Amino acid sequence: MVVKVMELVGESKKDWQDAAMNAVQEAARKVRNITGVEVYNWTANVKDGQIVEYKANVKVAYPEE
Repeated sequence: MVVKVMELVGESKKDWQDAAMNAVQEAARKVRNITGVEVYNWTANVKDGQIVEYKANVKVAYPEE
Protein backbone atom coordinates (compact mmCIF):
# COMPACT_ATOMS: atom_id res chain seq x y z
CA MET A 1 0.00 0.00 0.00
CA VAL A 2 1.09 3.56 -0.73
CA VAL A 3 0.04 6.44 1.49
CA LYS A 4 -0.15 9.94 0.07
CA VAL A 5 0.26 13.11 2.12
CA MET A 6 -1.44 16.43 1.45
CA GLU A 7 -0.26 19.62 3.15
CA LEU A 8 -2.72 22.38 4.04
CA VAL A 9 -2.95 25.50 6.16
CA GLY A 10 -6.17 25.80 8.13
CA GLU A 11 -7.34 29.18 9.38
CA SER A 12 -9.73 30.22 12.14
CA LYS A 13 -10.67 33.30 14.10
CA LYS A 14 -11.55 31.06 17.09
CA ASP A 15 -8.43 29.01 18.01
CA TRP A 16 -5.69 26.70 16.72
CA GLN A 17 -7.73 23.53 17.18
CA ASP A 18 -10.48 24.98 14.99
CA ALA A 19 -7.87 25.96 12.40
CA ALA A 20 -6.56 22.37 12.30
CA MET A 21 -10.10 21.00 12.04
CA ASN A 22 -10.86 23.36 9.15
CA ALA A 23 -7.85 22.00 7.27
CA VAL A 24 -8.95 18.39 7.84
CA GLN A 25 -12.52 19.16 6.76
CA GLU A 26 -11.26 20.82 3.58
CA ALA A 27 -9.04 17.82 2.81
CA ALA A 28 -12.00 15.47 3.35
CA ARG A 29 -13.87 17.28 0.56
CA LYS A 30 -11.12 16.35 -1.89
CA VAL A 31 -9.97 12.89 -0.75
CA ARG A 32 -11.55 9.88 0.93
CA ASN A 33 -10.32 7.64 3.71
CA ILE A 34 -8.09 10.04 5.62
CA THR A 35 -6.12 7.85 8.01
CA GLY A 36 -4.15 10.40 10.02
CA VAL A 37 -3.04 13.97 10.45
CA GLU A 38 0.07 15.71 11.70
CA VAL A 39 -0.16 19.29 12.93
CA TYR A 40 3.39 20.60 12.65
CA ASN A 41 3.20 24.36 12.97
CA TRP A 42 1.01 26.84 14.83
CA THR A 43 1.07 30.48 13.78
CA ALA A 44 -1.19 33.50 14.07
CA ASN A 45 -1.81 36.96 12.68
CA VAL A 46 -1.67 39.74 15.25
CA LYS A 47 -3.25 43.19 15.12
CA ASP A 48 -2.99 45.80 17.86
CA GLY A 49 -1.43 43.29 20.24
CA GLN A 50 -4.24 40.72 19.82
CA ILE A 51 -4.40 37.48 17.87
CA VAL A 52 -6.91 38.01 15.08
CA GLU A 53 -6.45 34.78 13.10
CA TYR A 54 -5.04 31.38 14.05
CA LYS A 55 -3.27 29.16 11.51
CA ALA A 56 -2.35 25.48 11.65
CA ASN A 57 -0.10 23.73 9.14
CA VAL A 58 -1.42 20.20 8.73
CA LYS A 59 -0.27 17.09 6.85
CA VAL A 60 -3.14 14.72 6.02
CA ALA A 61 -2.41 11.08 5.15
CA TYR A 62 -4.65 8.89 2.98
CA PRO A 63 -4.20 5.67 1.01
CA GLU A 64 -3.59 5.88 -2.70
CA GLU A 65 -6.48 4.43 -4.65
